[in-house]
Amino acid sequence: MEKFDKNDVQMQSDKLMQIREEFYSFLDKNLQVSKNGGYDFSTNPTLNAKEVYEHFFKLDYQARKLRGILVKTYELN
Repeated sequence: MEKFDKNDVQMQSDKLMQIREEFYSFLDKNLQVSKNGGYDFSTNPTLNAKEVYEHFFKLDYQARKLRGILVKTYELN
């Protein structure tokens, strides 16, 4: 079973956080913040579904990739 070193795990973790930041940047650009600090979806209820999916897919893919690395490295089930 292939194991990854700390640098590999750190690199993939950093990439996940970068993609997450890009996703939130996309939301920040397209939505206003509500009074309670969350996003106010009423200001743009028709976000481009393809763009939202593209951002989500990158985030989900990287999370699954990092999970696989952690499972192999730490022999998780």
